[in-house]
Amino acid sequence: MRKPIIAGNWKMNNTKADTAELLTALKPLVKDAKAEVVVCVPYTAIDTAANIIKGSNIKLGAENVHWAEKGAFTGEISVKMLVELGVEYVIIGHSERRQYFGETDETVNMRAKAALAGGLKPIICVGETLAEREAGKTDEVVIRQTTGAFKDIDKSELDKIVIAYEPVWAIGTGKTATSEEANATIKVIRDTVAKLYCRDCAETKVRIQYGGSMNPKNAAELMAQPEIDGGLIGGASLKAVDFSQVVKY
Repeated sequence: MRKPIIAGNWKMNNTKADTAELLTALKPLVKDAKAEVVVCVPYTAIDTAANIIKGSNIKLGAENVHWAEKGAFTGEISVKMLVELGVEYVIIGHSERRQYFGETDETVNMRAKAALAGGLKPIICVGETLAEREAGKTDEVVIRQTTGAFKDIDKSELDKIVIAYEPVWAIGTGKTATSEEANATIKVIRDTVAKLYCRDCAETKVRIQYGGSMNPKNAAELMAQPEIDGGLIGGASLKAVDFSQVVKY
């Protein structure tokens, strides 16, 4: 049985003061959650978040990480820097990173391998654009992205990896794939992992989230689908009550 995992992706939101207020409110709301709870916060808020959630069931995540251990990479952050702050999870390959900052399947793979080598658990994002969906290329895109992301990653690392299926056209738009559409595409992703490794690996080790505008209204229906193991939550993660309702779908 794959344990559900609900992760909040705050994106470029929340100061240290906002972080303190939100997480202080969130802790009691999710303390009995059956799902694993993660908050992926901006770099400037990591230390604040770590102090507030210490001793709680909320895990700490970051929103990106570089593949190099150190060096001349202005504006980037390393695995060691994040681990030192108590970070456990890190989002890699989010569509906004691909769209605005030149992320590729190759760099996603490099970041994922570095994260694993340094003790972080990557949440690897895959998903198609609206044009790709309308052209009937959804399966082709997620197979390519998944295959690229897992290149040269050993089977022994699979239980540390989470995949987030994020249809680009459903992020921040209020649109969402139907629960059946999301489930079908996530099955394609899981089948791809099975082909790369083994069926048991795909069924028991790798958790796959849905990340296209999951919210308190649609979380239960999406989470009822057999292939969906959780959600990577954007807007709804910025409000303690909304996020807790998703966590307790």
